[in-house]
Amino acid sequence: LIYESFAQYLVTEKGYDKDLLNLTSESLDFCCKGLVFDLEDGNFLKLAEDGTVLRASHGTKSMTSEEILETYGRREWKHFSAVRGMLSRSAKYYLYDNYFDLPGALLCARVVDSLDQHDKQKKYDFWKDMVAAIQHNYKISAFKENCGTYFPEVKNDPEKYLQRCPESVKRWLKQLKNAGKILLLITSSHSDYCRLLCEHILGHDFEDFFDIVITNALKPGFFSHTPNQRPFRTLENDEEQEALLSLDKPGWYSQGNAIHLYELLKKMTGKLDPKVVYFGDSMHSDIFPARHYSNWETVFILEELLGDKVMVPAETESEPLEKKGKYERHLPKFPCSVSEQWGSFFMDSLPGLGNAEETLVSTWSCKCISTYSTIAIPSLEAIADLPLDYQFTRFSSNNSATAGYYPSPPRALLSREESVPMK
Repeated sequence: LIYESFAQYLVTEKGYDKDLLNLTSESLDFCCKGLVFDLEDGNFLKLAEDGTVLRASHGTKSMTSEEILETYGRREWKHFSAVRGMLSRSAKYYLYDNYFDLPGALLCARVVDSLDQHDKQKKYDFWKDMVAAIQHNYKISAFKENCGTYFPEVKNDPEKYLQRCPESVKRWLKQLKNAGKILLLITSSHSDYCRLLCEHILGHDFEDFFDIVITNALKPGFFSHTPNQRPFRTLENDEEQEALLSLDKPGWYSQGNAIHLYELLKKMTGKLDPKVVYFGDSMHSDIFPARHYSNWETVFILEELLGDKVMVPAETESEPLEKKGKYERHLPKFPCSVSEQWGSFFMDSLPGLGNAEETLVSTWSCKCISTYSTIAIPSLEAIADLPLDYQFTRFSSNNSATAGYYPSPPRALLSREESVPMK
């Protein structure tokens, strides 16, 4: 649906080739988290932790080792120092690091193929049209106005696109609240879409699970901006109201910043230095900024830990049996299964120069996990039945690159570490 919502716009509004609308399930193999798109060259890159290019494609077509060496050599990719700082935006590259973004990577790659077919180009400038497509489908008023392809379709058939939350996770949220924890929901989605999702996923009483709900949080800016740059706002009928000078009580808010939120948490807990644990599935928008700017503990939700086999989620208690078939029909390949084209999210081999043997190296995405996450888990379900005082092993313990993965490290990393400290 995400792919279609962008492709429809490019074809109908911007005159791109209609063939972009034809999507085969095989082409979804291109989608792999952690890729960087070099906007000017039309190349997608998989980077090693030191910024060397491990694999690359021009559009959807894989580049050979020789082509990679010829184009990039054995040196750090030219924009790596900027990417490494997790800078939000650049006119030069785009980082694909979550499943919501990934269909856009496939579309961009196919646009490069299409442009090459019609007219060999050295530099590409279609990114502005992609941004326009994103704007058209996801602007703050799109849900209310029923515009674009995405929101009308999800509203029309939420069951087709959304999975209900397992009962174990709901019980866990209640347990946390009963144990005196303050629960926050922070999302960059606007309040109207957030409500649709949460009512469908958690139930109509979803607000009872959380003390504070923050929508249109515009992460990562939520963490990096000052209160003056990004004040909190109240909401009335999903319309943002005047800016607040401070955050005085729990409730539902829009936009905002981590500084004012932390002041409220101090007030609510009566502690000078309340500890915050933040769960997120985007390194760029969630994990890196929460750790870097706010020094919060971070739990990275990393579906790639589900392993190398194709996984279909087990039905939750509220789902009829026929849902499984429906789910498989729409998603022939679970997103976290390993891409044939791009290989492991965690490791890859660097071809040897001359007659030297190839060496196994960690990817840059993998390095970020052990640097900025406290722990990484495949889903909330994986920890929902653990006692609340369960002691997890952190990534920082023994400086091990695998210590923080729960319940176990990915197989690709285990082949490198003979013994893994696990609690």
